[in-house]
Amino acid sequence: MENLIPILGILTGIIVPIAVFLWLYHDDKHKRETVKDIAKHIDNPEKVEELLNIFEDRKKEPIDYRRNGVITIFVGIGLYLLGVYALGSVLKGVGALVGAIGVGTLIAGYLYPNTGKELTDAVDEYEKK
Repeated sequence: MENLIPILGILTGIIVPIAVFLWLYHDDKHKRETVKDIAKHIDNPEKVEELLNIFEDRKKEPIDYRRNGVITIFVGIGLYLLGVYALGSVLKGVGALVGAIGVGTLIAGYLYPNTGKELTDAVDEYEKK
């Protein structure tokens, strides 16, 4: 009975990634089947392309480093506080490292504008000089 917890811990580490993989696979499989069924009844290739663009998972917007930096900073703070109150100095170091990475990401977001409006504003400001 005392070996049950470590065995369940090991099995959880194996079962969870496999379950997520299978879930994502079946979710995408149903999307592909739906697109095939709809494409069979559409004669216009432009509408098929439009349909494919709807189901496309990739974002067309650039990554917002400022938002990701703030999230990473607060994850680092949370890890640091967990180390202070519960788990010790190792987790404090990990939290400080994650927080420093978040600060770097936040700074990168301000140094490198990423949206079209920010790029246009930067070019306009440069041309005024």
